[in-house]
Amino acid sequence: MTDKNKKSFGVWMDSHNATIVGKENVDNGEFIILGHAKNPGPDNNSNEKTSNNQEITLTHKFFKEIASKMPNIDQIHITGTGQSQEQFIKFLSETPQYKNAVSSESTSNKMSDENLVAYITKYFN
Repeated sequence: MTDKNKKSFGVWMDSHNATIVGKENVDNGEFIILGHAKNPGPDNNSNEKTSNNQEITLTHKFFKEIASKMPNIDQIHITGTGQSQEQFIKFLSETPQYKNAVSSESTSNKMSDENLVAYITKYFN
């Protein structure tokens, strides 16, 4: 299977927002924006333990929302700011459906949807 036929995805993410890029017809076509995901973050709880538990739950829900837009990943490139990429890669590796996906990561500032599509297209081509 050549790289051109692999199910390739790209994600720009920080701890609160994600933009998912994939091919129009999953395994061929041009890269396009498949969707966006948001993580509103925990409510203002006075109890630290409750706040931490809520944050973990919301982060997990955020990761599941991102993954739901990417069926059958062969390879994924995750970029963005902070530690979210590492946590998301760990999440994917622990999820049976995604554990065999080849993942890579880089650090980048927020970019427009058009620039992200161009970045991911260049990365995989």
